[in-house]
Amino acid sequence: MKKHIVIVGGGFAGINLVKSLVNDNRFIITLVDKNNYHFFPPLIYQVATSFIEASNISYPFRRLFSNYKNVQFYMGSLVRVIPETKTIETDNGKLDYDYLVLALGTESNFFGMENVQKCALPMKTIDEALYLRNYILLTLEEAARNKSIKEAQKLQNIVIAGGGPTGVELAGMIAEMGQYIAEKEYPEINRSFSNIYLIDALPVLLSPMSKIAQEAAYTKLQKLGVKIILNVAVKDYTDAKVILADGRVIETETLIWTSGVIGREVKGLPEESIGKGRRILVDAYNKVQGLDSVYAVGDICLQMTEETYPKGHPQLAQVAIQQGKNLGKNLKRIEDEKILVPFRYNDKGSMAIISKFNAVVDLPKFSFKGFPAWLTWLFIHIIPLVGFRNKIRLAFDWLRLFITNNPSIRLILRPKKSNT
Repeated sequence: MKKHIVIVGGGFAGINLVKSLVNDNRFIITLVDKNNYHFFPPLIYQVATSFIEASNISYPFRRLFSNYKNVQFYMGSLVRVIPETKTIETDNGKLDYDYLVLALGTESNFFGMENVQKCALPMKTIDEALYLRNYILLTLEEAARNKSIKEAQKLQNIVIAGGGPTGVELAGMIAEMGQYIAEKEYPEINRSFSNIYLIDALPVLLSPMSKIAQEAAYTKLQKLGVKIILNVAVKDYTDAKVILADGRVIETETLIWTSGVIGREVKGLPEESIGKGRRILVDAYNKVQGLDSVYAVGDICLQMTEETYPKGHPQLAQVAIQQGKNLGKNLKRIEDEKILVPFRYNDKGSMAIISKFNAVVDLPKFSFKGFPAWLTWLFIHIIPLVGFRNKIRLAFDWLRLFITNNPSIRLILRPKKSNT
């Protein structure tokens, strides 16, 4: 009988697992996701800042799977896993499995700060990015109408919590938008009241990257006018005031949260299977500890069996991609009754864009920055996009936008059902 593989989550890990198993007649694969599309998270900040359309970095699952005979899509959110009956429950029904793969990824971690969770603006999903885009544009419109100097600071200040790649890229993009766009299109706004703050509890920006990358990011963002505050964490956010751990207060209507992630909750797993950061503990073959036929890949899993990464692998796209591919090979080897291959991460480096024509790239043996790094960043971020049309559209959009400095998609769209 054909084995039914249920994969929950259509991110990098889930998609690459599917691709490694397509057209193998021994398996029927069902991908479960609450969205009907795969998207490319590294570029989501460009959607949030009106630089590119969400469709440039998204692709429908059903279109992606249309030529795969043994793959089907099931739209729904995971409610719980029932290992005893090899079943999962979703908000749209139940599914039985022979093998279950959890690839749900992570969500924003607010570290128990209720006010921050309630009022800050996260940016982990397409929905959140589009909401943030609308929010920024609406706030600019309000600032343009504002006649009170007292309110100007709150409306025009933007605070970004988190100095990792996303925070750095977002700060650089917003700073350049202020230089190239706000001055021309919002003449009513007094830009002397506008400030962009980038805050991180660590002593450096881009902490996982090289010293070259850290210094380049700090220097360039300062030149763009970003106010960088390090060694201080955000403690609270209330009454339009960001309160820092050292007592400083920044008045703002906009707190963007990129400060950390936590594994998505999976109900039904035993407590001993959950590790630090709510990540699911797995062995060297990505099998969940304490369970049979249940696996976890990507950001949600915590694998501490590799000597080089005793505290677990970094939550990066390359780890997820490689784990998905390796698990696909191992599921085939299980059916072939062959010895399984333990996962070993091949570090291909990391990168971040700081501003127009300026990026930093860390490769395993050396690092570089500036325009060559920016070209590398551009090339690397087009290759993984799903769909030839997406690659071409994004390449042409980038070319036009980087030349003109004037994205034209700053539309405030708030869809709702009409009463007429």
